Amino acid sequence: MENKILTYDSVEISFDGEAVVHDVSFSLTPGEILGLVGESGSGKSTLIKAAMGLLGSGGLVTRGDICYMGQNILDISEKEKRKIRGSGIGMIFQDAGASLCPIRTIGDQIYESMRAHKFEKLNFKDSQRVWDSYPFELSGGMNQRAGIAISMLMNPPILLADEPTSALDVSVQRQVVREMLKLRELFGTAIIIVTHDIGVVRAMADTVLVLKNGKMVEYGEAKKVLNHPQDPYTKKLLAAVPRLKRKERS
Repeated sequence: MENKILTYDSVEISFDGEAVVHDVSFSLTPGEILGLVGESGSGKSTLIKAAMGLLGSGGLVTRGDICYMGQNILDISEKEKRKIRGSGIGMIFQDAGASLCPIRTIGDQIYESMRAHKFEKLNFKDSQRVWDSYPFELSGGMNQRAGIAISMLMNPPILLADEPTSALDVSVQRQVVREMLKLRELFGTAIIIVTHDIGVVRAMADTVLVLKNGKMVEYGEAKKVLNHPQDPYTKKLLAAVPRLKRKERS
């Protein structure tokens, strides 16, 4: 059996004493891509923010364990959590471009840990131009892709992606999906992608976890969950989404 690099065991998350995520368990192995799906407000983002210690004031894991490389990250100090953030678990947000410094070039922001040759490996066709550009000189999609590159500065074994394609048009979405698949190919990165976009999940995920009102309703191999859903909610979720034809993968 492969090593589990991230494990959620019966996790409950509360805000100001009220539970919003209930009894969620799953695990992640090296290089695995897990799709976390559900409607807005189902607790998807809350679930991954808990691993990063980013729940904010009032947010707390009130039951269960979250283990990174066998270590319960709920029991360690803030200093130790900071070491895991970035180097152990990277994160990209819906608008990664917003976290870029507007007065420094992309290249300056991707300093020594990711040399230009690594940048080129990530399919930037015009890598030198991107490297020398300021964020305002690039499209939203290109900034998002640069944000993904920056999240990989320290080559973390796990990348948490919170709705990374939802603000982008379809053609740019495909580029970002290819980018993340390339990360797995190059670096063996395991990814949890939070999305309401079933098309993105079909293109990327090995396993799928479906959340409804903070509760797990289905969890398993992506093909089984997407093609033969067992839970009525999953069936409803899939029926509401048009199937897109994809040329890049068979």
